[in-house]
Amino acid sequence: MPQDGGPGTGGVDPEQLWLPPAEPRRGRRPSFSREAITAAAVALADAEGIEAVTMRRVAAQVGAGVMSLYSYAPDKETLLELMVDHVSGELPTTDPLTGDWRADLKAVARLQRALLLRHPWLPAVLMSTRRTLGPNALAFLERVLAALRPSGLDGAAKLEVFAQLTGFVAGHVGYEIAQAAAVRSPGRGAAEARYLAAVAADGRHPELAEALSAPGHPLTPEATFTRFLNRLIDGLDTDGQSY
Repeated sequence: MPQDGGPGTGGVDPEQLWLPPAEPRRGRRPSFSREAITAAAVALADAEGIEAVTMRRVAAQVGAGVMSLYSYAPDKETLLELMVDHVSGELPTTDPLTGDWRADLKAVARLQRALLLRHPWLPAVLMSTRRTLGPNALAFLERVLAALRPSGLDGAAKLEVFAQLTGFVAGHVGYEIAQAAAVRSPGRGAAEARYLAAVAADGRHPELAEALSAPGHPLTPEATFTRFLNRLIDGLDTDGQSY
């Protein structure tokens, strides 16, 4: 039965979702396209958050009846799959690679981060459950695998690196978004600083006290992301073929 379940509530058959039907659809030409419905859902999520995306709200956005949408997306989980692949189409797939696989992989991560920041609902959706790979996501994966060719990793390890990188970026951007929201809360940052100072001074956390007394690193979101990304990519082991 069609439903408005949240992220991760059901499974989606990738063959039914992404492969063309064996026989062309017959009957009256549909009034709406799957692309238009997906674009409306993305616009709604960008403006109001993923919680605002329901079949009823999306139907209202495109001027359709709710029941008519179920032939395009039988439930919200399917709609989320369509939305993820739709925004994945913003990722470039034809820019020339440098041949330096670590540098190219870092460029990939920066592209992913920019995409997730443009669509703040996306990190939570990516992390909520395993997602299928639609045509846009597959095109980007193909580019990443090409970037990893000079690494000498086998196919399984390349796929693991892609999954590891995507998980890192999604988790980090989710944290960035949460931190930005906390900063907007009056007094939140100052209260956290006072709390940590008190904990460090109680004598029971000497390691924390030492860490907090060390010179700090630049704390801009870009600088923090770059430090974490460098540690991840530069530390990848290519001597073995699995991790």
